[in-house]
Amino acid sequence: MKKITDFFWFCSGAHVGTLKNFPTEHNKYVGIGATIFFTALFAALSGGYAMYFVFSGSTAAVWFAIFFGLIWGLAIFNMDRYIVSSISKVGTTNQQIMQATPRILLAIMIGLVISRPLELKIFDKEIRQKLKTSYLNGQRSKIDTLNKTFDLKYGAELGKVAELKRERDSLQADIKQSRFILNQEVFGDKTNQTSGITGYGTYAKQKESLVLQKEQRLETVRAEITNMETFFNRRKDLDGISEQRMFSGRQLDSLSNVAGFADRNWALGQLTFKEDGTRDLDNYLAISFIGFLFILFECLPVFVKLMSNRGPYDVALQNVEESAMHGSYKGKDYEIAVTDGIQETKVDTEVEKQKELIRRSSIRELREYNVEA
Repeated sequence: MKKITDFFWFCSGAHVGTLKNFPTEHNKYVGIGATIFFTALFAALSGGYAMYFVFSGSTAAVWFAIFFGLIWGLAIFNMDRYIVSSISKVGTTNQQIMQATPRILLAIMIGLVISRPLELKIFDKEIRQKLKTSYLNGQRSKIDTLNKTFDLKYGAELGKVAELKRERDSLQADIKQSRFILNQEVFGDKTNQTSGITGYGTYAKQKESLVLQKEQRLETVRAEITNMETFFNRRKDLDGISEQRMFSGRQLDSLSNVAGFADRNWALGQLTFKEDGTRDLDNYLAISFIGFLFILFECLPVFVKLMSNRGPYDVALQNVEESAMHGSYKGKDYEIAVTDGIQETKVDTEVEKQKELIRRSSIRELREYNVEA
């Protein structure tokens, strides 16, 4: 239990040597340290999960996720520990709030960063379904665009094919009607289009000849349509239109499994809207509350430090810091005094040295002068 307590004290950024002297403060800093530790743990899970999707599809994705998750968790742990330990209980409440405001803003940003990947995991099923719908709509839109482009490119030829098909349908109906009339002529049925004479006579031959002409034209039209459709199929193969198919269920599952972080983040944002573009309040509130929860969790150590009364540990820590600063100033004065003394000694020594050199030089010059004289 002592090791756990010491560990959470370390996490809280407290001065352990001073904190041990005040038992009433122990539990408060254990709670602050535990909050910082679990925030870092959530950050490690969040960062690792996000990095897993960055390297999704690679055999080393799991190892990259673990490595980055540890690095990210340690970074958040260090930042949280600094944020809490840097808040001083010296001064009025307003001064403490002003001091803590930048740290609270930083904690909010960290909470937003941590919460997003975990939101992606919580709404994983809904995100997958949204991605499948998006991929399916995207493929449909792509096929429609290719077909529209093809229609614009070969509009004249397609118009001609449409005319030929209308002529084919008209000829088929006309031939059917003409054969019926020919049968009436052969069997002697009297109508306003037949003679009423039984047998294969002149009128029957004329009607049969007309039917044969129409059938020949029908064959020609069919051949032209076949040639045009063959041409279009060949052009669609060259333009890649024939290769485009709607995704199957298995393909959609595969695409949603390998979707990257950006696609999943986009899908999570789309969950807050309905198909008609209006806000889906239920999903919006659910996603927002999860984000607010992690933001609150991240800001909690700062709030606990601000809301707590100034205890004996805070007073003792202030005294330790003031003593250290006083000792630092005294050390500065000591170093200055020693440096000044050393400098004065150096100056005096150098002055005596220069005087002696000048004296010896003068004696030598005087002797040389006397010798010359």
